[in-house]
Amino acid sequence: MAHFSDIIGQDMIKEHLQGALAAGKTSHAYIIHGEKSSGKEFIANLFAMALQCEGQGTDPCGECASCKQALSKNHPDIIRVTHEKPNTISVDDIRTQVNGDIVIKPYKGPKKIYIINEAEKMNTAAQNALLKTLEEPPEYGVIILLTTNLESFLQTIISRCIVLSMKPASDSSIQEYLMKEYRIPDYKAAVCAAFARGNVGKARLLASSEDFDNIKEEAITLLKYIDEMEIHEITKAIKKIGEYKLEINDFLDILAIWYRDALLFKATKDVNHLIFKDEIQYIKKTASKSTYEGIEIIIKALDNAKRRLSANVSFDLTMELLLLTIKEN
Repeated sequence: MAHFSDIIGQDMIKEHLQGALAAGKTSHAYIIHGEKSSGKEFIANLFAMALQCEGQGTDPCGECASCKQALSKNHPDIIRVTHEKPNTISVDDIRTQVNGDIVIKPYKGPKKIYIINEAEKMNTAAQNALLKTLEEPPEYGVIILLTTNLESFLQTIISRCIVLSMKPASDSSIQEYLMKEYRIPDYKAAVCAAFARGNVGKARLLASSEDFDNIKEEAITLLKYIDEMEIHEITKAIKKIGEYKLEINDFLDILAIWYRDALLFKATKDVNHLIFKDEIQYIKKTASKSTYEGIEIIIKALDNAKRRLSANVSFDLTMELLLLTIKEN
């Protein structure tokens, strides 16, 4: 059973929604804006459940018939708008599932709530159709648009909604959450939090991903032994890295975090703020071998490698240039 206290790091959104619930003054339309997997749907579902809860408090009780229906996604007055076309929410989707339905009063709850996920996929005709409902909504209607791209909406839609923007959660709050929920050690939680860059959903995926663990082990092994590698061994390593082509940005991010750790340790000699503190022996070795300038050259080379790969420059050539730069610095 979820509560508002389970939302990680979105204090302003929590305060706003719980304040509206406490005052009994909710808007007829909200836009929750944030990157993919940031927790928009979790917040929308929780808010919808609280609005329909028979207890009418600032948190869903989880015990009443309404909450149980909401939890099983069978509540007749919480409607999730679907679309058949993968990249488009059409005017027909909005007319049939929202406009034509909202005129019917709620079956059992005080509100009739429509959650439109990936709302940026609404084409202009669909947005104009929705606008008619937003201009004259029934008092029981609440429409929640979830989006990764606020700019995809007509200004007339935005002006009629309360916009709630997701902020990146702090690394420490994500780390604490992962250790509690997934029972993973602090160093693994720290790596996942660093990679997630404030995105709780991505952190959850990383914490439970064997692939990510494999990529991390492969990257760290390479960094530990690259100084001793001959050219033919580097070629062999590139072939091995090629197995992770689809996740190459994750691989490169691991390398970047390693060198940022080395830079931080070189400057402060403090282990406490390192991501890879469980590899401190090798971080020390990297820090003592490289100059400040050398580490900065490597970090810049990692950014350049990402740019080249996104521009479809040869994978092998890009990786060879990168590994040679790492070896030389």
